[in-house]
Amino acid sequence: MKLCYFDDFRLGAVKGDAVVDITGVVSHLPHRDNRDLIICLIENFSALRPKVEAALAADAGKPLASVRLRAPVPMPQKIDCMAVNYMENGLLEKAAPINAFHKTPASLIGHGDTMVLQDIPAGIFEGEAELALVIGKRATNVSQADAMGYIFGYMNFIDGSARDMPPPNNVFFQAKSRDTFAPTGPFLVTADEVPNPQNLDVKLTVNGTVMQDFNTDDMAHQIPRIIEWLSSIHTLEPGDIVATGTNHQGLNPFQDGDKVTLEVGPLGKLEFNVSDPLKRTWARVTRAGHRKSGQPGNYTPQLTGKYAK
Repeated sequence: MKLCYFDDFRLGAVKGDAVVDITGVVSHLPHRDNRDLIICLIENFSALRPKVEAALAADAGKPLASVRLRAPVPMPQKIDCMAVNYMENGLLEKAAPINAFHKTPASLIGHGDTMVLQDIPAGIFEGEAELALVIGKRATNVSQADAMGYIFGYMNFIDGSARDMPPPNNVFFQAKSRDTFAPTGPFLVTADEVPNPQNLDVKLTVNGTVMQDFNTDDMAHQIPRIIEWLSSIHTLEPGDIVATGTNHQGLNPFQDGDKVTLEVGPLGKLEFNVSDPLKRTWARVTRAGHRKSGQPGNYTPQLTGKYAK
């Protein structure tokens, strides 16, 4: 089943090329506003699924093309993001130690929205293509053997990053938790529709050009280990988002006017825009391409605009 939010945060279920409003199926449960309803649905999905399926059977719905899609989980308690969690297709000789960081829920945007590059002295702005999972039930000290049973579903996720902000070694909060730096969607796809999340193609295109193209089988620490480790540190709650990391070789500079598309396996096509009021520019070079050029640094330098050196 594919779930989504649309228009003024109506909760929907996808039926072909249409969306059926299922807000009424869930709205009797305690909640603050409609953005909480997806968590109510996740927590009570076994009981509510027959009602959702009945609504899908009874209603033709609205064309998806006629609605504004929103972030599928707009108010999670936590967004945990795995760091350096790919083997980079053989570039790394051994896995980096398992590690993660937080991203604020205030970063979340949805399909068709715009990532805004702020007036800050970042060396580059990048967006990391990732598979994200959404937790289905409270998870504390979960074993790897049981971990997959705690996943409700999956969605496309972009980890926006502003690199090399001063001062040195004060990195992740400034880099990762800016407004609009977490595009997600277009749907939350239930786990039963993703039989093997460790074998999904991840493809990111910028203005029609493929920039990232890898498979989730290259994860250094796979999903059961991720859940085991995170749940040993803090309790994961229904609706929490876990972004599983990226292969860094195709990372490239996001800049003004970009049209970005992310597709991970069967999760649908996430499309969003990039806006930079300062109109800064970088060469259209991936990290792998920059490395091959022999130039210093991890990425191509800024060419024009404020903060160019």
